[in-house]
Amino acid sequence: MNSELARRRGPGLRTRLTLLATGLVAFVSGLLLLLGWLLVGRVIASSPRFADGSTVVVDGREVDAGALMDLLGEQARDDVLRSGSIAFLCVVAAAALLAWTITGRVLQPVHDVTDAARRLSAESLGERLRLDGPRDEVAELADTFDEMLDRLQAAFESQRRFVANASHELRTPLAVIRTELDVTLADPDADVAELRRMAGVVRAATERAEQLVSALLLLARTDGLGLAVREPVDLNAVVESAWRAARPEAEERQLRVSFLTAPAPAVGDPALLERIAGNLLENAVRHNVPGGWIEVRTEGGPEWTLLRVSSSGQVIAPDRVEELFEPFRRGGTDRTARTGTGLGLSIVRAAVAAHEGQVHATAVPGGGLSVAVHLPSTPHGKLV
Repeated sequence: MNSELARRRGPGLRTRLTLLATGLVAFVSGLLLLLGWLLVGRVIASSPRFADGSTVVVDGREVDAGALMDLLGEQARDDVLRSGSIAFLCVVAAAALLAWTITGRVLQPVHDVTDAARRLSAESLGERLRLDGPRDEVAELADTFDEMLDRLQAAFESQRRFVANASHELRTPLAVIRTELDVTLADPDADVAELRRMAGVVRAATERAEQLVSALLLLARTDGLGLAVREPVDLNAVVESAWRAARPEAEERQLRVSFLTAPAPAVGDPALLERIAGNLLENAVRHNVPGGWIEVRTEGGPEWTLLRVSSSGQVIAPDRVEELFEPFRRGGTDRTARTGTGLGLSIVRAAVAAHEGQVHATAVPGGGLSVAVHLPSTPHGKLV
């Protein structure tokens, strides 16, 4: 396959550059040889001529002067052509050798990039060219290749962590289901009450697995992808709709909720925007303390719109706040909570990025978290 592709593409860059340089040198050398041959002929033709019928003595013999001059001119042109041809071949051969050698050295970094790309695999992403020497176009290519490898390595490592965490999360409900089934089936005296208890546990485990799979699919659809729908949206209406789903649990935990709203126009996908608000409100409720508080603020601007959800909760170290946006992080406890999927803020970050917005979080003194989301309020809004 590779050999067939190489045949279709023709000779390599080094060969083409060598042929080009050799061809240019051959053309210039041939032109100079032609000019020399013509110049010698013109010099002989313009030299003084003897009178017709004159003779000259050469080696003791009388020779017609006109014939002698013609013979000397022809011999001079032959000498120029003979010597020039030898020089032409030597110059062309030297040019080809020099061009092949120089292009080989110049293109060596390109070969290094090619060899590194051929060796590249998921296990060798740590290799780098780190090309030394002058900062020319080839060095810029090598630096760009190194930067690409940095991004690829970061992406592969992130995917490895994500797959490992997802496998861990899915293994838990599956293990619960299998254990409950094995224990119940192994009990010959299991009655209807025991079977109902087992069915309830299995149903709860399957619901958790279903929530996790749905969250993973949503994260995969939003992470790094653009929006399929982009239309004007009232962010206050989105927050109100998302709050209806989180309100019963908030009332059950006796949380104090305050809404500080102002006109908040946004542009984007209404379903994704409601998912952003819903995840922030669900996190604020689930990771709160009984009798705690939640504050929701919206604020519009000429180019951007702010949604801020702040809540009380456990104390979070400021240097660990960014970790909460990683998959399967729950309030800094890392997969120890029994509620939620641990993908809430990861989905928020991916959905905000799809809207070309920004999201950042800060720890609340005394315990809790404040998450601010900036979204474009116009189709071509720029965030500040």
